[in-house]
Amino acid sequence: MNKTVLAAIIVVIAMLGFTYVAVGSAGGMGGDGDWVNKLAVLGAVVLVIITAFVVTKYVRQMQSDTASGKLADENWDGIGEYKNELPLGWAVIFLGSVVWAIWYFLAGYPVNAYSQIGEYNEEVAAHDAKFDAQFANMDESTLNAMGESVFIVQCAPCHGLQADGMGGKAADLHQRLAEKSVKYVIMNGGNNNLLGTSMPMPDRNGLMNANTNALITDAEIDAVAKYVAGGLKGTEGASVFAGTCAACHGPDGKGMEMVAPNIAEMSPSMVDMVLHHGKKGAIGQMPAFTNLTAVQYKALDAYVASLSKK
Repeated sequence: MNKTVLAAIIVVIAMLGFTYVAVGSAGGMGGDGDWVNKLAVLGAVVLVIITAFVVTKYVRQMQSDTASGKLADENWDGIGEYKNELPLGWAVIFLGSVVWAIWYFLAGYPVNAYSQIGEYNEEVAAHDAKFDAQFANMDESTLNAMGESVFIVQCAPCHGLQADGMGGKAADLHQRLAEKSVKYVIMNGGNNNLLGTSMPMPDRNGLMNANTNALITDAEIDAVAKYVAGGLKGTEGASVFAGTCAACHGPDGKGMEMVAPNIAEMSPSMVDMVLHHGKKGAIGQMPAFTNLTAVQYKALDAYVASLSKK
């Protein structure tokens, strides 16, 4: 018998013996009905046998074969390469491995497997649905009480327990808009999805005062910012608002659907848009909140909107 073949047989027997001792002693080949372990052991056995067979075949071939065939035109320092066809067996094994890998990943185990994270997410979704159904028809008092609780957890770290913005760290929610916030939007424009769309408000270079038929000036910006921040009361800035802002926001500042938001008062719908899309303004960037249930959004919208009316 050829020494190479004999060596391969000895290696296969040794590997199978080692596998049996290692896996069998751990109960992997027992009758516990765990087909995954049995399949893994079977795969190891097949792999050992195939590896030994392939290695033996090509070692013997290297011992006896001579180079033949047609050389490719290219060579490197006189070293050429033969134009050998791809072995059919290699091609079949490669394509079979690809098909098996796709099946295994998508259906055999990883994607289709049990996941603690997946189970947790399903349980959270079920609990959220039960929570929303339980509190779907709250009265105004209960709605505001829940909104305050959500506010303390989600919003107070930046806006403060009193919702006063903690000295400018965040917006003071007791007023619809601060003067510096109004000026920032006029100067830079706005695109915060406050209407549920990305339709932007132009910056100062696109704002024309119809009364003067000219672009809005710095003095007019100061005046209208003070007027809007003051709740659209008084006379200073009123004419600028009427000539520049009212065309989109309406003469009373309560906005127009799909055109411009309400800048006269804090409405629950406005709060909801900010929560879902975030907001960039004079103070900085407020992130969007995506971890609340539908009822929690509704409660928080109502509570925050009520703060500016107290």
